[in-house]
Amino acid sequence: MQLDTLTYELQDDGVAIVTLNRPDRMNTLGGTMKPDLDVLYKDVMLNDRSVRCVVMTGAGDRAFCAGADIKERAANRPHPAEYFAKQKYTHELFRAIEQFERPVIAAINGVALGGGLELALCADIRIAADHARLGLTEVNLGVLPAAGGTQRLPRAIGESRAKELMFTGRMMDADEALAIGLVSRVVPQADLMDTALTLARQIAAKPPLSVSFIKQAVNAGIEVGIDAGLDFERYAAAMLMDSEDRKEGMQAFLEKRKPQFKGR
Repeated sequence: MQLDTLTYELQDDGVAIVTLNRPDRMNTLGGTMKPDLDVLYKDVMLNDRSVRCVVMTGAGDRAFCAGADIKERAANRPHPAEYFAKQKYTHELFRAIEQFERPVIAAINGVALGGGLELALCADIRIAADHARLGLTEVNLGVLPAAGGTQRLPRAIGESRAKELMFTGRMMDADEALAIGLVSRVVPQADLMDTALTLARQIAAKPPLSVSFIKQAVNAGIEVGIDAGLDFERYAAAMLMDSEDRKEGMQAFLEKRKPQFKGR
């Protein structure tokens, strides 16, 4: 599989590593990166049941993703109607990443700005290197976060903090991102991938159906409210009742052995 702007590796333990690979352009969302992400998340990984958890990071140690490639965008001024139509593709792509049925961990190895932070916001878990800087800085260019940032950032850190960050376009360091709950861990750069991969392997070892339904239940509850969320939780729990993994988990507990989950 040839991807011009990404590298992809699937390890034997079911952990997939997706690397945004435009280090000379700060891993910006230019070139064929969006189509490459589309193929990877909507086709390759979606249809490979051996993928149990994804770690997404950037090449090098300067950037996870610095957002849009301004050099490509500056000369392009599409008609508003054309932009409105085309931006639906970006929204659908990022939504597919957010709703990908297996967990996604963003290992933020440098700056995550604009569309780069919007991409990281689609991940289930975000871990940052201690030198990372994050922000939705679009206002400084006379535009706004248009890849879901105005919707996902308030859900992640609250309306007031999100508005302050978007109104001012300022960047925050990793420690501030941790303090406000934007990332769940901050680690030294040298430990970032080991930390992310260790967590991914812990998740990959759990029953895939349970993990997938947990993700869907949490996402649904945040979007539709607690009553509808509880209905989905009840549905998800019922769907697991007759699974092979549930039987294996129960039997392994009784026999005091490590379970062998198969995602069935």
